[in-house]
Amino acid sequence: MAQPLPNPARPAPDRGLWLGYAGLCLLCWVLYAMAGTEGQRGGWRLAQGVFDATWTLGPPMLLGCAGLPWVRWLRARPRGAGARLALHGAGALALVVAWQALDYAAARLFFGAEHAGATFEQYVLWRAMWGVFFYVALVLGFGGALEARRANAAALGAARAEAALVRAELAAISGKLNPHFLFNTLNSLQVLTRRDAAAAEQALLRFSRLMRYVLDTTRGAHDRVALQDELDFVRDYLELEALRLGPRLRVEWQVDPATVQHAIPPLTLQPLVENSIVHGIAPQVGGGTVRIQSAFVGAGETLALRVADDGAGCRWPPARQGVGLAALMRRFELDFGGRARLDVQSAPGAGFRVEILIPRSELA
Repeated sequence: MAQPLPNPARPAPDRGLWLGYAGLCLLCWVLYAMAGTEGQRGGWRLAQGVFDATWTLGPPMLLGCAGLPWVRWLRARPRGAGARLALHGAGALALVVAWQALDYAAARLFFGAEHAGATFEQYVLWRAMWGVFFYVALVLGFGGALEARRANAAALGAARAEAALVRAELAAISGKLNPHFLFNTLNSLQVLTRRDAAAAEQALLRFSRLMRYVLDTTRGAHDRVALQDELDFVRDYLELEALRLGPRLRVEWQVDPATVQHAIPPLTLQPLVENSIVHGIAPQVGGGTVRIQSAFVGAGETLALRVADDGAGCRWPPARQGVGLAALMRRFELDFGGRARLDVQSAPGAGFRVEILIPRSELA
């Protein structure tokens, strides 16, 4: 069963961003410590390397924690290019000044004012350049992560909206059969009870099975039924349609027994069969044939379900598509991880053929 999509309206937690930032800081610290370690007489001056890495990278890494709230504040207040450039300049300057001040204060605390002043004069330009570079890296890193999160939330929102639409359309399909079919079936049953009580009883049993199947498959768009159950449902449907159409409705079955135990979404084939009868068979004086097939194709890696008729056909794709077929096409675009496919072939005078292809790996 497919998993529900996350709610894009809820802000994603920042834990992942902070873990990523901490990981990058740790990587930079380790590389700096290794680079600052000198090999001397076979020994490693690890303590010196660790001290240099901590003293040099500690202040900017600590100040970098302000990067995420700063970038988020900038993104929440859209401005022109000039204003954004000025704000970024102010942010870079603030980072450089804070780095210089923090480094000077630490040096004065541990080594005295004279050492702190000399270190400040020696490294002021170097820290200024690296401060600007570090600011740019922070803005690009946190900004890119937030933009990726926004794009992902938008994509999830679109997917949720599309899935909700499909579920609504499928509920409309599975919630009721075609009202004209129900009306015609009830009329046929009424006539049949006067002529052949035994046949009427069998037809009523088929009708009750039909309604039970429909009610059982209104659970949700992600439910599955065995292909055999769907085929039995279609058989009952065709038997009831035959009460109205008689010999004008001819049916050909080509079902591979190896396919019938695999699970498919409910009401996959019946809307296609109904479409063939309503638009392909019923309008013709001489009726026509509906062909229903199931088989494994592509070296047995794909389940192929086909419903075809020899009716009048139509120009495909039409200017306006029926709700039932459109909902089924969207269902198979979203279902089975997007790996199933529904193809339609039709032309005036060439009948109507629908093929559903489902990878065997996606079948339950």
